[in-house]
Amino acid sequence: MTLFRLLLVVIALTLALYTAVVVGTHGLNYLPVYLRDIMAMGWPGQFNLDFGFMLLLAGLWLAWRHDFSAGGLLLPVIISVTGAMGMAVYLLVMLSQTRGDLAAVLLGQRRAAALRSTS
Repeated sequence: MTLFRLLLVVIALTLALYTAVVVGTHGLNYLPVYLRDIMAMGWPGQFNLDFGFMLLLAGLWLAWRHDFSAGGLLLPVIISVTGAMGMAVYLLVMLSQTRGDLAAVLLGQRRAAALRSTS
């Protein structure tokens, strides 16, 4: 678990630094570039489309994990903007809150407890 946490920290910090450089150089207006690459039907667009679908799946999982509560519906919006950096931070927080209980991280506390009670 320590190596996984270390990986999450490396991912979050690397992306934060990279993002800071890109924003400093190109500004925050990434959506036209993202969509232009998709419309060009090349490899950068394929990557963008694939990544967009991964963010959609991650967002659906987060909303479900939080029982589609208000916070559970806000998290996908945050993750859609922050990507892997936001997901890494989210997972670090969840690992801390659940004391490394992966069932609780993946399913949420309620579902993990219900799963344990049926075993």
